[in-house]
Amino acid sequence: MALITVSNVGLIYHTLENETIAIKDVSFSVDKGEFITIIGPSGCGKSTLLNIISGLLEPTYGEVIYNDKNVENRLDKIGYMFQKDNLFEWISVWKNVTLGLKIKNQLNKENIERVDKLLDSYDLEKFKNHKPYELSGGMRQRVALIRTLALNPEILLLDEPFSALDYQTRLWVCDDVKGIIKNECKTAIMVTHDISEAVSISDRVIMLTKRPAKIKLDLKIEFNNKDATPFERRSEPEFKEYFNLLWKELDKVNE
Repeated sequence: MALITVSNVGLIYHTLENETIAIKDVSFSVDKGEFITIIGPSGCGKSTLLNIISGLLEPTYGEVIYNDKNVENRLDKIGYMFQKDNLFEWISVWKNVTLGLKIKNQLNKENIERVDKLLDSYDLEKFKNHKPYELSGGMRQRVALIRTLALNPEILLLDEPFSALDYQTRLWVCDDVKGIIKNECKTAIMVTHDISEAVSISDRVIMLTKRPAKIKLDLKIEFNNKDATPFERRSEPEFKEYFNLLWKELDKVNE
């Protein structure tokens, strides 16, 4: 069953002189529990599409439906994780992850217990009183993800969440994030420019064309080793096949 349906979405930017079609007639659905990654040429509108799905940006036409209702009426069910962790350096990890709950006046016993459980489950309990600047890049991303999960969203939107990390840390954190999202039974839509990352972490990869962005490819990613982590997937035989296919298609898009 589709949790989110993007239906015939388009976005046109208007100026006094002309108009620019950024996204044109994009349609796809996301099932509950799926991890979908959106890739495409630089500047094609990947993050713009994510902002439309989140409700931060209104499309010129078309709609995003969440459980048969417009996404604008379900914004509390969506969590957004940006490129930078945007943690407040002067307050503790605990205060960072509970800030959203405090703002929404939801810092009750039940939610406090849930956040404590998240911190404990993902090896951050002993760092709850540390400041973010005392943590590694990978730990900061885990804190940022738990801050997003603290509000208990059903869908996570991730805009190049690993791009600020060095290569080795990205591999570790990719495993962490996928594991946490899977364990918490969340649905995720991620934007990345990294084909290897997309293949290693996703259930499906959606490729956009150059602007005006349309869907070029919607590819289901399946590995025989269904329990392989993103890092382990990189050594599986299917990885190279998917990578080469996406590389060739992306090369055609860039022509």
